[in-house]
Amino acid sequence: MTYGNQEDFHMPIDKKLIDILACPKCKGELVLEDDQSGLVCNACRVKYPIEDDIPVMLIDEAVPLEK
Repeated sequence: MTYGNQEDFHMPIDKKLIDILACPKCKGELVLEDDQSGLVCNACRVKYPIEDDIPVMLIDEAVPLEK
C-alpha cells in the first residue's frame, strides 16, 4: 500500500517525547504547534523546527516568533 508522495506523509510526534523535552535555552515547557511544524517555547519566544519528524533542539536553529 502506498501513501502517495512520501514527503507528504508525516508521523505524529509522540506525546511522551514532547512531555520529556524541554527548551535547551531556558529548560522551560515546549508546546507542539497544531500543524506539527515545530515546538514552541513561549518563555524564550522561539520555535524549534521539526524536520523529517525529528525535533531540531539546537538553540542556533531556533526561529524567533513574531511579536
